Amino acid sequence: MDKRIFYRVFDNLSLGDAIDQNAEFIPLLSKEDEAEMDKEHMPEELPVLPIRNTVLFPGVVIPITAGRDKSIQLLRDVYEDRRLLGVLSQRNVAIENPKPADLFQIGTMARLIKLLKMPDGNTTVILQGIKRYKVVEFVRENPYFTASVAPLAEDQSKENVEFTALVDSVKDMALQIIKANPNIPSDSGFAIKNIESPSFLLNFVGSSMSLPVLEKQKLLAENDIVKKANYTLKHLTIELQKLELKNDIRSKVQSDLDKQQREYFLHQQLKTIQQELGTVSDEQELEDMREMGQKKRWPEQIAARFEKELVKLQRMNPQVPEHSVQRNYLEFMLDLPWEKYSRDSIRLERAERILNRDHYGLEDVKDRILEYLAVLQIKNDLKSPILCLHGPPGVGKTSLGKSIAEALGRKYVRMSLGGLHDESEIRGHRKTYIGAMPGRVLQSIKKAGTSNPVFVLDEIDKMGQGGHGDPSSAMLEVLDPEQNTGFYDNFLEEPYDLSRILFLATANNVADIQPALRDRMEIIEVSGYSLAEKVEIAKRHLLPKQLKAHGLTHRDLKLGKRQIEKIIEGYTRESGLRTLEKRISKLLRHTAKSIAMAQIYTVKMVDKDIEAVLGAPKLYASKYEHNRNPGVVTGLAWTSVGGDILFIESILSKGMGKLSLTGNLGKVMKESATIALEYIKAHAADWGIGQDLLAHSNIHVHVPEGATPKDGPSAGIAMLTSIASSLTRRKVKTRLAMTGEITLRGRVLPVGGIKEKILAAKRADIRDIILSAENRKDVAEIKPNYIKGLRFHYVDEMRRVLDMALLKQRVTKDRKRR
Repeated sequence: MDKRIFYRVFDNLSLGDAIDQNAEFIPLLSKEDEAEMDKEHMPEELPVLPIRNTVLFPGVVIPITAGRDKSIQLLRDVYEDRRLLGVLSQRNVAIENPKPADLFQIGTMARLIKLLKMPDGNTTVILQGIKRYKVVEFVRENPYFTASVAPLAEDQSKENVEFTALVDSVKDMALQIIKANPNIPSDSGFAIKNIESPSFLLNFVGSSMSLPVLEKQKLLAENDIVKKANYTLKHLTIELQKLELKNDIRSKVQSDLDKQQREYFLHQQLKTIQQELGTVSDEQELEDMREMGQKKRWPEQIAARFEKELVKLQRMNPQVPEHSVQRNYLEFMLDLPWEKYSRDSIRLERAERILNRDHYGLEDVKDRILEYLAVLQIKNDLKSPILCLHGPPGVGKTSLGKSIAEALGRKYVRMSLGGLHDESEIRGHRKTYIGAMPGRVLQSIKKAGTSNPVFVLDEIDKMGQGGHGDPSSAMLEVLDPEQNTGFYDNFLEEPYDLSRILFLATANNVADIQPALRDRMEIIEVSGYSLAEKVEIAKRHLLPKQLKAHGLTHRDLKLGKRQIEKIIEGYTRESGLRTLEKRISKLLRHTAKSIAMAQIYTVKMVDKDIEAVLGAPKLYASKYEHNRNPGVVTGLAWTSVGGDILFIESILSKGMGKLSLTGNLGKVMKESATIALEYIKAHAADWGIGQDLLAHSNIHVHVPEGATPKDGPSAGIAMLTSIASSLTRRKVKTRLAMTGEITLRGRVLPVGGIKEKILAAKRADIRDIILSAENRKDVAEIKPNYIKGLRFHYVDEMRRVLDMALLKQRVTKDRKRR
């Protein structure tokens, strides 16, 4: 024993989790020591000590605490007689008094190095394994187990260069585990490095790994030393990976804890500084919020929710990200104008005066607002209407909201919906997300400060649909009078009453609005302005507004009616007024520059002065053209900037009856031309058109301004008239325009945009207009001064169109245009 060095380590010594607590002594055996142990004689019978929770390997020293009477008696006898004993592991650790069948058959012969009597009556011994044996049979059970045994030899014949490398890998892996585990003393690595015997190294490492008893027993019973080495290396690799993962987790957790502790100390220091300076601390701010909540007038349900969320905030660590979200939530609840309404100023004369002051025309909208005020004055309790102003850009739809708010004495808020494609913009984000925000509806109400503002939903037809839901579907709840009494915002998580809000939506094209959403709104059409209206609006509103914006007065620049008309006709082409306002602004900038530079300029501008500033007229109003040639017809079209006239031309050439269409026409417009030609072919005899002419003539239909896309069914009767005029050589009636859809049965169907088309016809100096009989009601809604000087001809059949449009006079040869 004097040749052995016993190396004492602490009770918690382990190779990561792989080292067992029972491995308290590490003997550093040389190869000579191991050879001596192998030569140790094994008696035919050995007293057997059953042990639990561990397995004793040859050469390994472990402490054992014995509590059973049989075990204590055995250890005393062996210690007194200096005998050897056999150690067997129990199959089931729960059995207090095992039988022979409860023990494994392969164990280790051991030498008792030291025996200690403990104060609690137990006996602790230190055993060193010597060599393996196999139980032949148990010969006695009393006073303790005695068994007939046979030695087991280990097959070391396969030791070669590969085996040596394998053992070195086991040693390196064990050293890595010792280095990675801070709980293992660094001296343990010295012990591992000094183990010379491969067999003892495998036994020691196998004994130290935290494997189940059954797995350790398999390792002990393995005779092939190469398999034992592979098995040991496999489990060491697994344990090293676990240890590295555990260290990574521990490192990250420690880093987070250090950061939180640092923030906590800084927060405490900041709190102390605030107290010294007399500034408000977090606790004081929370108390202020509680006082504000108690004074606020809101439903009991909301008050209870506020108190609950405030208590949650008080318990929350200020350093966690959720703290700011919770704080924002409470502040938002306090900022919302719960049950706070502005008092309506219900004086119809004043409201009408304000609406007329700010807007010229728009009679339908004004009448609807005044009707609402009248009912509100009588009933004093009316759900606000949801109006949708539909019309081209620049006609004053959005600005009308401000005038309505002033007329009612309410706050005004505006929310632009153009390009909106996320449902959360309407309903808000759930506050479980970091950076969550309420929807723009409630944010706008918070900004207004009252729960009944005039709320303009601008460009409602331009909402998109993306990967984050459909905002137009979310608007259904906002604009439904039956649902918006309890609008649910995902951030607020409480119902909010929107029923007292006067919603005013604007749209350029109602066809782009979702049908269910369109059904919830009252559509009011705001059509384009006539030339006379534009002139009046420019004099009353645009010119004074721009004079003020440029720091000028009416003495610095004067524009007469004729000059404004020139600007409108020569430099703008729109239904609204935006371009006109830009042109007036340019004139005023020129005036301001002249005044600033002390240059001479004309105060009362004439045409040449306007051209000097704006340049030559860029646009020319579409005017009626002569009808000297057959096949030229004036049609009426609706565009996004109002109405316009277009010319449809057709010509015949020798061919095989082919129809050609040019002018950037859409599919529907091409179909209208095909229908018109087929109808004429079917009724050719009625207009004296020969079949030979149809069979041997190509028909080419062209709509000028080919760069502009054109589509729609309203040019049907114009195409019919153009083709019929070319085939019959009959000229078209002078100063005549037409619009209407056609069918193969010869019917003329109604079309839309009648007011815009009539205004365009009037600007083009048209006198007669052919319309479908079903469009009579649209004409009846137009003001008489708009249609003054126009004659309307209503038709049901295509035959009547040709009868009205074509003259009896025939042209034998086309005239050249001069």
